[in-house]
Amino acid sequence: MKEIYIKHIAAQLHVQAWQVENCEELLRDGCTVPFISRYRKERTGGLDDVDVQEIKHLTEVYDEMEKRKATILGTIEEAGKLTKELRKQIEDCLVSAELEDLYLPYRPKRKTRATVAKAKGLEPLAEYILSGKNPSVEVRKYVKGEVADEEEALQGARDIIAEKVSETASVRETLRQIFRTRRIVSKVTKEGEKNPDASKYRSYFSFSQPIGKIPSHTLLAILRAEGEGALNVSIDADAEKCGNKLYYDWCQEHGYPSREAGLEIRDAMDDGFKRLLEPSISGEVIKEAKEKADIESIGVFGENLRQLLLAAPVGQKRVMAIDPGFRTGCKVVCLDAQGNLLEHDVIFPHPPVAKKIDAIEKVLTLQDKYKIEVIAVGNGTAGRDTEDFLRKVGLPEDVKIFSVSEDGASVYSASEVGREEFPREDVTVRGAVSIGRRLMDPLSELVKIDPKSLGVGQYQHDVDQKLLKEKLDSVVESCVNSVGVNLNTASPYLLQYVSGIGPALARAITDYRRENGAFKRREELMKVPRLGAKAFQQCAGFLRIHGAANPLDNSAVHPESYHIVEKMAADLHVPVKELVGNAELCSKIQPQKYVEGDFGLPTVNDIIAELKKPGRDPREQAQEFSFADDIRTIDDLKAGMELPGIVTNLTAFGAFVDIGIHENGLIHASNMGVRGMAVPSQVLKLHQKIKVQVVSVDLDRNRIGLKLLS
Repeated sequence: MKEIYIKHIAAQLHVQAWQVENCEELLRDGCTVPFISRYRKERTGGLDDVDVQEIKHLTEVYDEMEKRKATILGTIEEAGKLTKELRKQIEDCLVSAELEDLYLPYRPKRKTRATVAKAKGLEPLAEYILSGKNPSVEVRKYVKGEVADEEEALQGARDIIAEKVSETASVRETLRQIFRTRRIVSKVTKEGEKNPDASKYRSYFSFSQPIGKIPSHTLLAILRAEGEGALNVSIDADAEKCGNKLYYDWCQEHGYPSREAGLEIRDAMDDGFKRLLEPSISGEVIKEAKEKADIESIGVFGENLRQLLLAAPVGQKRVMAIDPGFRTGCKVVCLDAQGNLLEHDVIFPHPPVAKKIDAIEKVLTLQDKYKIEVIAVGNGTAGRDTEDFLRKVGLPEDVKIFSVSEDGASVYSASEVGREEFPREDVTVRGAVSIGRRLMDPLSELVKIDPKSLGVGQYQHDVDQKLLKEKLDSVVESCVNSVGVNLNTASPYLLQYVSGIGPALARAITDYRRENGAFKRREELMKVPRLGAKAFQQCAGFLRIHGAANPLDNSAVHPESYHIVEKMAADLHVPVKELVGNAELCSKIQPQKYVEGDFGLPTVNDIIAELKKPGRDPREQAQEFSFADDIRTIDDLKAGMELPGIVTNLTAFGAFVDIGIHENGLIHASNMGVRGMAVPSQVLKLHQKIKVQVVSVDLDRNRIGLKLLS
């Protein structure tokens, strides 16, 4: 990568150029983000996975820019207009908009008013006027052929000047700076006034706010409404002031023209601003603001997804999972400690069928038959009622009941993944299994579902979908690798997110496991077809083998570092097995003593930390939770009530909270117990158990305003 890009990335991320350069070299060598951030800290100066991912993203952006520059240079050179100065300007460019500005005058054009005027031979007249001379005599030379009179000649010259000015890079940048300080304005369209569905955008029917200060969710909502035809959106740039600025700058650079030439130039600039520059620059600045809003919104989504994937698991326990319902009954499934389906049935504890005695008998029978340890209840329709029912059936005291989010369960049940896992079961069974498995291990189950279906985003369908996918994939990859994966139980859907594996190798691993039995050591991975040395290097440290003969195979210590651990154990006169997990022995290790070659102090310290707590799961343990017993519908709510709740979604403007009724309440960012507007993700976490106070209840719109108490 060119030095100019490396320095620019380093400045953006506030790191050293050598860190970016080394990281970029590792990425080009086929190393993954988790591997680099975990096992190559010496090379990168300890960059975390967020920084490495950003370097990866920017590397790809500048790779594309290099390709674009090559195309632009080739086109201009072919036209015979490439100068040394222009080449250098293009090669040194770091901003896409500026690059396109440089290319604009040379870009092949379709028919425009200026190209028509040039075809009539009026370009010399335009240049004459731009030289500042009085055109009143000169214009007569051009009244011939297709040019009927002097006014037509002058109009054609003005069209050429207008286009030339509109394609000048400095002019466009000047206007961008002006437009960035202005207000974005939205007004309702005639279609929006007539369409009842547009009423949800009523707040923006007559709206304006400085474009530099508009919240991301507001901008995305306005642009969505514009796309639906409900609003007209513009920037309130003052045309007269912009025209004055352009003319003044031109005169400063070229000198003041004669009065007659000045009038022609000013008219051309005013026309060029209204007809060419204003729509173009306005669109660019709004697009620029949207890109920033996209990044912020995607960041919120990514953080929510991270918290969701790293939610507390109950672990390998025997689970009864219930997908609740009224009319169609509650689908019940029983799973073993590995998540395998043992049995399924349907119970009808609620009206209109209300076979409560039969439901009690089935639940107790299944619990006793499979020694069920925990029960997962979907939090959708009839969820609260089903939990109440279960707490009264006489289950053993040690059987815990959990409410589990159903978001995405229906998507999974109808997906190719769901059909592949349970080809003989219907969608209701698959959905219930998904609910149970996500209680056991949210990460392993949720990776099977499109993150956009998990209900934790903010305008996720309106943002740049390529950027969104890149972000979500990186979040899933980061979560999977931070937790580690059991090589002998992981599904191919989970394995594909392990560093260096991907879908094809994930299938190859599970096929090998099915044909040859459980893996006994990490090195056995090399026997998997198409899994070579590079893939092994990238994935081995993130895969765990429980009960392996070598305890390091069940840790985050990479096989390339095993010899360091063996030396540590030898110096302490104990076998490796005795050192692993022995914090007292590990505290006696002198890290500096084991620094060698590529294995610096950061790696050695990581090894010692892992030896103290090998294979430690960074996630918390799941805990039971209960809503207020006397709150069942929105009609039960009154301002001032204090209630328990669970955070279900975080946005830039607030947090949505489940308080045990059909409608979620909203804690606005201004009601989070800090001065001014809080950043919700810095105050709360997804699925956090909190206490809230009811601030307002809008029965007409089913909206509940809340305030955070604790």
